[in-house]
Amino acid sequence: MVKTVAAIEGMMCGMCEAHMNDAIRGAFKVKKVESSHSKNQTVIISENPIDEQKLKDVVEKTGYVLKDVKSEPYKKKGFRLFGK
Repeated sequence: MVKTVAAIEGMMCGMCEAHMNDAIRGAFKVKKVESSHSKNQTVIISENPIDEQKLKDVVEKTGYVLKDVKSEPYKKKGFRLFGK
């Protein structure tokens, strides 16, 4: 799994976040996507790396500006109830 953090400029409200999330879900096969207008970022969890050029195209098509993309391996945090 891969965690991709995209710095996106131009989101102003919760509706902007929802619009960005929907655009990314429509363009990529993702496990989870979460946008924050206050942090100016979108976090994407996916099985495979996200194509940065395609991400830029999707973001710009929605009217926002992609400033930076960082990817790193993502390890799902397990639920630990026992053994503490």
